[in-house]
Amino acid sequence: MAVNVETLEKLERKITLTLPVETIQNEVNARLRKLARSVKMDGFRPGKVPMSIVTQQYGYSVQYEVMNDKVGEAFFSAANEANLRVAGQPTITEKDGAPEGQVAFDAVFEVFPEVKIGDLATAEIEKATAEVSDAAVERTIEILRKQRRTFAQRAKDAPAEEGDRVTIDFAGKIDGEPFEGGKAEDFQFVIGEGQMLKEFEDAVRGMKLGESKTFPLAFPADYHGKDVAGKTADFMVTVKKIEAAHLPEVNEQLAKSLGVKDGTVEGLHADIRKNLAREVKARVTARNKQAVMDALAAKAELDLPKSSVQAEVDRMVESARADLKARGLKDVEKLPIPEDSFRPQAERRVRLGLILAELVRSANLQARPEQVRAQVEELAASYEKPEEVVRYYYADNRRLADVEAMVLENNVTEHVLGLARVTERTLDFDELMGQQ
Repeated sequence: MAVNVETLEKLERKITLTLPVETIQNEVNARLRKLARSVKMDGFRPGKVPMSIVTQQYGYSVQYEVMNDKVGEAFFSAANEANLRVAGQPTITEKDGAPEGQVAFDAVFEVFPEVKIGDLATAEIEKATAEVSDAAVERTIEILRKQRRTFAQRAKDAPAEEGDRVTIDFAGKIDGEPFEGGKAEDFQFVIGEGQMLKEFEDAVRGMKLGESKTFPLAFPADYHGKDVAGKTADFMVTVKKIEAAHLPEVNEQLAKSLGVKDGTVEGLHADIRKNLAREVKARVTARNKQAVMDALAAKAELDLPKSSVQAEVDRMVESARADLKARGLKDVEKLPIPEDSFRPQAERRVRLGLILAELVRSANLQARPEQVRAQVEELAASYEKPEEVVRYYYADNRRLADVEAMVLENNVTEHVLGLARVTERTLDFDELMGQQ
């Protein structure tokens, strides 16, 4: 086999492959003979079908199969011989003008780029830290209490207050005409929770059972209902029921209802602090990892293989289709999804993937088995039966590979933070939890 490697542009290469026709034909004949021993056709006993009929029936498909196999073998053998790191699949076309007794092909493909990572000691990275405050624990308890609240009807002459659940009828008109979604009966909402626009809540607050009121409401210009956005409606509201909220006391009964093992208020506080600490750690880790990835992307120089980017785009499009299908949307296969909307993110993913691979190789940051085990156990810790979750991960190599990828990213993050110019910033708990 003669091998010729040609550079077409930055990452694109071409290899010209030549194969003996005799080699291909011998393999075709061997496969047809093997097929003839088991093929079944009407009028013939198994294994007794004449070769001429087998060749007529299956010759083309076997020829195609052999050509694919032999050209593929020749390509990857040539690529290995030339020490080429092939990105994606080659485009192979038959070439005219081959020597007698030979068949020639051009294989056009991309190679992985050289990744040049600049001096990480000059990278400036803000590293976040955060703690779980007593106030955060108390606010979480209040949220849990609110989730378990009950409602009881207020006295007939009592006005609606903040936190009350009201049942109302309402009807709205714009320029004297009703509009879609502007009317409802026996509609419930809790005052102060933002389910309704603030002006609507303000109008209902203070009303009494059986009372009616008419008031204007200006819809914001960015309101989700485009037909009414930026317009002013006149609403008439009638209060049919007012219920006050009653929150459970913070006691052993509440602790037990929340699954606290020792059933004590102290245990409840400890469990909440532990869960919040786990969430804080995850968010701080994600934030710092993002900062490191941004620094690496800025410090690295490389060209992106178009085939790798396209493969990532294809994966993202299929993921989007699967998500839409899971949401109940029909005929998602026919739905046009513009690839360009995914391309910037796909390019970033490919870029970071190549950078991380180079850094892992050069700095020996591979995921060690004990690191993977520790990460799996940390993921399992928040579940009721963590040992079952550990078995779940170790039962599937793909799930375990996802954990290994997390460990690799963590290793890279710690490595880069150890080299870069790091400025620590302590985040307020609410600020951290408000970040997405």
